[in-house]
Amino acid sequence: MNPKVLHNLTMVPFLIIGLMASILGVVWLTTSEPWMLDKSANVILLDESYSNLFSEPINRNLPKYLTLLYRFFGVWVTSLGLLILGFTIVTRMGTVLSRGIAQTVTLFTLIGISTLEAIFIPSSPFVYVTILLWILWIISVFAGIGLRKHAG
Repeated sequence: MNPKVLHNLTMVPFLIIGLMASILGVVWLTTSEPWMLDKSANVILLDESYSNLFSEPINRNLPKYLTLLYRFFGVWVTSLGLLILGFTIVTRMGTVLSRGIAQTVTLFTLIGISTLEAIFIPSSPFVYVTILLWILWIISVFAGIGLRKHAG
């Protein structure tokens, strides 16, 4: 395969991953009740509806606490996405080292996310986002292998 196509297939998935993370993080930052984005999976995990949880006097500040947690998560995911975008743009994934670092770190991140989803929220719609991230990662890895073979 053409080295330019292989290079693009190595780099573009990481641009998409970074963009997706940035957008998801901004959504968690700007949604008024971010825990509702994954309502069905959270209700299954909690074994309780949000209306029941919030109706108890002891939980009167629970929405504020959940908002804080999701806002922090939003900042973290947005930052991660921007770091991925920045690293990809600066390095253009042009060396074996840059590809190896990005792909290895992303591998560990995807393993962690997939494990948490499988254990705690297997019915979450975010599982489909994770599957898409795995597909993008696989495309990048195989294109990188092809690029390395082509160069060597």
